Amino acid sequence: MKLMEKWKTKQEEKLFSAEWNVKKNNVIASGVVLAVMILICIYGKTGIWQGVAGGLVFFALSNLTVKLPQRLNPLWAALAVGLSSIMTYHMVQYLLLEEELREKITPYSARLNILCCLVCFSFMLAITARVRLACVISHTFLMLMALADYFIYQFRGVEFSFSDLRAASTGLSVASGYRFAIEGRAVLVIILSILYVALIWKLDLEIKRVYLLRLSAAACMVVLVAYLAVETGSRNMESWEQKGTYRNGFILNYGLSIRDAFIFSPEGYSQEAIEALEQNYPASDHHASSEDPTIIVVMNESFADLSVISHYGFQTSEEIMPFYDSMETNVVKGDLLSSVFGAKTPNSEWEFLTGNSMAFLPDGSVPYQQYMPRKPYSLVSTLKERGYTCIAMHPYYETGWSRNRVYPQFGFEETYFIDDFDQTRLMRNYITDQELYDTIIERFESKEPGEKLFIMSITMQNHGGYEDSYDNFTSTVTLNNAYYPDVNQYLTLIHESDIALKNLISYFEGVDEKVEIVFFGDHQPSLNTRFYQSMNGKGLSGLTLDELEELYTVPFFIWTNYETPEETVELTSLNYLGAMTLERAGMELPPYYRFLANMRERIPAMNARAFYSLDAGEFLHYQDAGGEEAERLQDYEILQYNNLFEKECSGQFFPYYNPQ
Repeated sequence: MKLMEKWKTKQEEKLFSAEWNVKKNNVIASGVVLAVMILICIYGKTGIWQGVAGGLVFFALSNLTVKLPQRLNPLWAALAVGLSSIMTYHMVQYLLLEEELREKITPYSARLNILCCLVCFSFMLAITARVRLACVISHTFLMLMALADYFIYQFRGVEFSFSDLRAASTGLSVASGYRFAIEGRAVLVIILSILYVALIWKLDLEIKRVYLLRLSAAACMVVLVAYLAVETGSRNMESWEQKGTYRNGFILNYGLSIRDAFIFSPEGYSQEAIEALEQNYPASDHHASSEDPTIIVVMNESFADLSVISHYGFQTSEEIMPFYDSMETNVVKGDLLSSVFGAKTPNSEWEFLTGNSMAFLPDGSVPYQQYMPRKPYSLVSTLKERGYTCIAMHPYYETGWSRNRVYPQFGFEETYFIDDFDQTRLMRNYITDQELYDTIIERFESKEPGEKLFIMSITMQNHGGYEDSYDNFTSTVTLNNAYYPDVNQYLTLIHESDIALKNLISYFEGVDEKVEIVFFGDHQPSLNTRFYQSMNGKGLSGLTLDELEELYTVPFFIWTNYETPEETVELTSLNYLGAMTLERAGMELPPYYRFLANMRERIPAMNARAFYSLDAGEFLHYQDAGGEEAERLQDYEILQYNNLFEKECSGQFFPYYNPQ
C-alpha cells in the first residue's frame, strides 16, 4: 500500500497543474491594479485598452495557482533567474531606445548585459535565499534604474551614471521646474513589469537547502563579475546621446560608470615627473599690490548663444543680447568650451576656480561631491594670498551641489545663499540676475577702505526647464518661422539677463576704483529635441565631434573699467579662464597658472569630450593625441592627479592653502 501511494505521489509530481479560483482579496487587488494601469495609460497618452488588458491579465494571474514538481525546484529556479535576466535586459533596452537605436547594439554587448542582470539576480539570491523575492527585487531595481535614466535623459540629454547618486538631492531640488513625460514604450514596460511580478510570485520555486543556494548564487556572481571585468577592460563608459545604451547597453554602461568612479594614477606619474615639471616652472615672487582690482565673476546659469549650433540661420523677433554684442572697449571676449550640457553647473564652476579639467575625471562625475581635497588649490587661495576678501554668492539653496561644504574648503570668507536675497524679486520661480547684481553692488559699496574683493557669483534666473507658464513671466523674444515655447521662454530669459548685465557694467563704469568683471555661461540649455534638428539637421544624435562640441560652446568676456587692450578669442575653455583672469588683472602668474597659460598656446581649448588640435585643425579624442600635444596633456593629467589625490602635493605648483 505504501509503495502504491509513493508511486502515485511521484506520478503526480511529474504533472504540471494549475488551478483558477477567484478570491475576494484578489478581486480588490485586481481593481486597484486596473485603476493604476489605466491612470498610467492616461498620463502617457496611450490607448486605455492597454491598461484594461493588463488589468484583466493581472486578475487572471492573481487567481491562478500553479504547481510544479518540487523535486525539480533547482531547475525551475535556475530557469526563472536566467529567463528573468534575459527578459529584464530586453525590457530595459526597449524602454530607453527607439527601434532604430535598439538595432545598433551588437549580440555580444547584449550577452554582456544579460550577464550583468544575472549578477544582480545572483546577488539578491545569495542575500535573500528566496528565489521569488530575489527575482522581484532584482527586476524592480533594474527597471527603476532604467526609468531614472529615461527621465534624466529627457531634461539633460546625458545618461544616468553612478556619480549621479551623489547629486540626487540637488537634482530633486530643481526637478519641479521640469515637465516629465512618459511615452507608449514606458507605459507598456511598466504594465509588463507589474504582470511579471504577479506571475513570478505565483510560482513555488523555493529551495530547502538554503546554504547550498546561497553558496551557488555567490559563486555564480563572483565568476560572472570576474569574467565581465576581463571582457570590458577596454570599454569606455558613454553618457552622451544614448551611446551608452545602444553601444554598451544601459546596464553594462552603468556598471562601467561604477568602475570609472575609482581613479588611479595616470601613465607616467611619479615623483620624478613632478620634479621635472617643477624645474620648468620655478616659483617666483608675487607680491600683493594696492593696484590689484576688485574682481567680480558672474557665472550665468545656462547663458548661451544658440546661433553657434545653427547651420541654417538663426533669426529671432528682436536681438537677444544686444548689450553683450555691443561690448568692444576694454574687453576680451569670445567663446569657450564647457564640459557639461544642460546640467551639472558645478563642474563649470570647478574648472574655472581650480584650473583643472573634467577631461581627466570619470564621465558623469561631480568633483564638488567626489574629489575635493581638504585644502584645494584655486583662484580663491591664490587671491587670498594677495590679501583679497573672497566672497561667494548664489541665490539658491546652500546645500545644492554641496556648496555649503565646498565653499569653506575653498576658503571663501563670506557666503550668500537664497535667504540673503530679496525673494520677492523673482522671474518665474527663481531670483533674478538683477537682484544678484544689486547685492554685489551693495557689498562693493560697503567694503572697507583699501579692501580688495573677489566675488564669485552664480546666477539662477535662467535655470531650466522652460515649458511651464508663469503669472510673472511672458515670452517677448521669439523664433522666426518656428514655434517652440520652451525656446522662446529661454531666449526671453537671456534677453532679460542682457538687460541686467548692462546695468551691472554701467554701474562699475562710474566707480573710481579698478574693477575687473569676468562673465561666462556655465553650459547650454536642454531644449526641445526638434529644435536642435531644425538647427543642425541631426538633433542630438549622429553628430561629428566638431558638431558635438558646438553644443558645449558658451560666450564669455573679461571687462575692466580701466584701459586694457581689446581682444577677440575664437575659442578657449573654462580651465584656462582663471589664468586669463589673473593675466588681465596684471598679476604675475604662479607656476600652475603659468603652466596653464603655456598649455593654452599649444592646446587652445579642451573639455571632457575632446581637445582642439592645432596640428590636425579639428577636435580630437584624447586617445588620438600625438606628439607634443600628447606630452602636454600627459603633463597636465599628472599635475591634476597630484593636486587632487596626493596627501602631499607639489608645494611649488600648489602652495597656497586656505587657513584652517
